[in-house]
Amino acid sequence: KMQDDARYLKRKVTAGSLDVHPTEKALVVHYEVEASILGEDGGPMLGERKEGQKIVRVKSLSPTTDVAALARKVVEECKLIPMSRLPQVEQLLYYLQNRKSSPMDGKVEKKEKRAVKPKDLTPFEGMELNEEASITRIEEYVELLYEGIPEKIRGSALILQLARNPDNLEELLHNEAALGALARVLREDWKQSVDLATIIIYIFFCFSSFSQFHAVVSHYKIGALCMSVVEHELKRYDVWREELRKKSKSAPENGSLRRDQDKALRKYHGLLAKQEQLLRVSLYLLLNLAEDTRTELKMRNKNIVGLLVRVLERDDEELLVLVVSFLKKLSIFLENKNDMAELDTVERLARLVPCEHEDLLNLTLRLLLNLSFDSGLRAKMVEVGLLPKLTSLLGDESNRQVVMRILYHVSMDDRFKGMFVYTDCIPQLMQMLYDHGGEEIEAELISICINLAANKRNAQLMCEGNGLKMLMKRALKTKDCLVMKMIRNISQHDGPTKPLFIDYVGDLAAEIRTEEEEEWVLECLGTLANLTIPDLDWELVLKEYNLVPFLKDKLKPGSAEDDLILEVVIMIGTVSIDDACAAMLAKSGIIPALIELLNARQEDDEFVCQIVYVFYQMVFHQATRDVIIKDTQAPAYLIDLMHDKNAEIRKVCDNTLDIVAEYDAEWGYKIQSEKFRFHNNQWLEMVESRQVDEAEPYLYDNDNDRTDLFYSAGIRFAENNACRIRYSALTDPTCSLTESFLLPDVFDQAGSLTGRPATAYGFRPDEQPFYQYS
Repeated sequence: KMQDDARYLKRKVTAGSLDVHPTEKALVVHYEVEASILGEDGGPMLGERKEGQKIVRVKSLSPTTDVAALARKVVEECKLIPMSRLPQVEQLLYYLQNRKSSPMDGKVEKKEKRAVKPKDLTPFEGMELNEEASITRIEEYVELLYEGIPEKIRGSALILQLARNPDNLEELLHNEAALGALARVLREDWKQSVDLATIIIYIFFCFSSFSQFHAVVSHYKIGALCMSVVEHELKRYDVWREELRKKSKSAPENGSLRRDQDKALRKYHGLLAKQEQLLRVSLYLLLNLAEDTRTELKMRNKNIVGLLVRVLERDDEELLVLVVSFLKKLSIFLENKNDMAELDTVERLARLVPCEHEDLLNLTLRLLLNLSFDSGLRAKMVEVGLLPKLTSLLGDESNRQVVMRILYHVSMDDRFKGMFVYTDCIPQLMQMLYDHGGEEIEAELISICINLAANKRNAQLMCEGNGLKMLMKRALKTKDCLVMKMIRNISQHDGPTKPLFIDYVGDLAAEIRTEEEEEWVLECLGTLANLTIPDLDWELVLKEYNLVPFLKDKLKPGSAEDDLILEVVIMIGTVSIDDACAAMLAKSGIIPALIELLNARQEDDEFVCQIVYVFYQMVFHQATRDVIIKDTQAPAYLIDLMHDKNAEIRKVCDNTLDIVAEYDAEWGYKIQSEKFRFHNNQWLEMVESRQVDEAEPYLYDNDNDRTDLFYSAGIRFAENNACRIRYSALTDPTCSLTESFLLPDVFDQAGSLTGRPATAYGFRPDEQPFYQYS
């Protein structure tokens, strides 16, 4: 009969097109199958066509592979490819050999590969039966549940055989007598037999594997019972360990006692194996039920986190995979994360990094990633020595991405940036940057580098060898704003790294053009503004690259984003250190533009501080000092800012006004008067509020007109009529009360600014931190 059928069927396979797989190292062979039913005369009566494809993977393909030989092997082994297509196969393999994998494709592959979950449960040791269960005999198995413990174990094991087949679950669900009996036996006898408890919980676990059956598991309160089982077993485990410790401590020399101890140890390991089976099936059932967040909340109220953290002490890898998976799921909620923090979870996880079990390692790292969003837990990770361990995993392709995300979180904290110096993290990161060539750099990699470059010692390590040269070459070639941001962070540090930038001043200045992207210009300008190098001829740079018109144009409020305008101000402050540059900027009309910007941005402390610093730099030079003091109202603005809430602004203002008062008597008097008024405000208000009394001729309508009343004791007039306050009020106890309130404001070089005010360009409150991975 079968031979007759074969005679009347005809199958024809036709090879179609050849192509490369979009993401894998594989060829895709398209083909068409035509099936025909032939009549008795051999003619086709009925036919059907179906298209298909076969994927031929060539995992052995590498840059050194002999493509011609491989192509011949593919054609010989794949019957769908005729020998006539050998040249085409060679060409496709050559393309695959030279194709660079897309970063996004790699990420997708990794994500698919790393979808780690606990392994499905299999029958445990001691559950095997010689007989095969039948759904028709379910009533007999239920009857066994009313007998002794051995019969109950046999009956429940037979029901488990049925439950492990999903096709039987629906029928078992409707057998309330069976489920009710199982729940009753578990509730009453679970402490008497670990095997019995394990088997019955396993039966309900089979139901919990499907969301539609969760209601029946909850109905019999199996979840709460499992929590009790887990808690009880963990207490038993503590008792066993204590007993074993006492026996080991006695260190018997007697042979019989030694044998007893070995026997106790073997018994302990046997009990431990059975207990871990019970824990695993109980926790797996709870993990399934935790799909419902309301059920998960109930578990949390019964201290599920505490129980799971205690199980982390175990050595069974499959049990640990389950526990870490459960903790990872729980860790996305703040309350659970806080519980983990209190229970020293990070310390217990540290021993699992690294480990031989690939899935356990990956899950542990993902749990640590979830916990690393908490600054306190990040500190704990560093404290327990996880930083060098994580760094050592950067070479592990399967875990690199999650490790870099954890390291990124750690690198955000200024307290720990310096800790990276004592690992081999930075050389590895620089090598990864180099290996990327012209490809787009992963967000995690460049973001870690940006953060670490903010530390001086890290920056020095990055510049070792040709590090800075490589970074500059890549940044200028690809115009990568993030690489330039990293360079900008490196440039802010004083010391041996800053002079290295002299070779690149021209390249950076050439990028500051209106035609370029604003974000790119911002990073280049910020890098230049950090180069406070004494030997640098800024006048030549400004002239050669015609930067003054650009700087002046960008000072107009609204001409660009605030960050770029702020960098322009900082750049002006940097170049103003040079006398010739300051004069050039003053002639170009930049000072009035700065005052206009100060008016527009007077609520922004960052802008105010940097603009005042520009004035501070310019009053050092004779040419610009006269312009600021005589031709602008800058000193008046500085007097208004003298008592600003911001300490940094007050500091820069005071130092600038000290210089102004030193060189201009009129402004010196106004500054001193304002300082006196501020420090004696209450007393002055009292004097000014009193009515003029003829009986008291020593009071005047306007006490401020009596300069001799306030200043005569502490003022001497120099030849240039400039007023200078003597410091005797601070040291001489015989000085009058009025003198003691006067503050010295002469220009004291020792009290002047030692450097540009710190700028918080990367941490503006209205700007989101750079954190782009999903």
